[in-house]
Amino acid sequence: MYSEKVMDHFQHPRNVGEIENASGVGTVGNAKCGDIMRMFLDIDENGIIQDVKFKTFGCGAAVATSSMATELVKGKSIQEALQVTNKAVMEALDGLPPVKVHCSLLAEEAIHAALWDYAQKNGIEIEGLSKPKSDISEGEEEEDY
Repeated sequence: MYSEKVMDHFQHPRNVGEIENASGVGTVGNAKCGDIMRMFLDIDENGIIQDVKFKTFGCGAAVATSSMATELVKGKSIQEALQVTNKAVMEALDGLPPVKVHCSLLAEEAIHAALWDYAQKNGIEIEGLSKPKSDISEGEEEEDY
């Protein structure tokens, strides 16, 4: 059901924890399944993500997508991090079961929420970034999880 990479990132998640005085912190959830993901970014003066941590309350797929998302944005510029989509997270994990695709959406939104927080704190606008939803189930079609 789950790929070896999903299992590895679930059993040995990377970048777990918090960053004190983070440049940006984003918290998103999915009210339907109860998953909550918080991402912390440490962004230097050149707009490069020096460190990233996460805390996720949720299923194994939520933990795995959080872990992979942190790996994908670490060391990247703000614009590069903005390009990390749920599809990129899923591909990096060698796929997710259809009922767990929403976990990858949560990871994408957590990155965007943390970048949004960074932009708000610094009074800047990040091209291509719009205000993220705090609940990714908002506006979704009714789905059974």
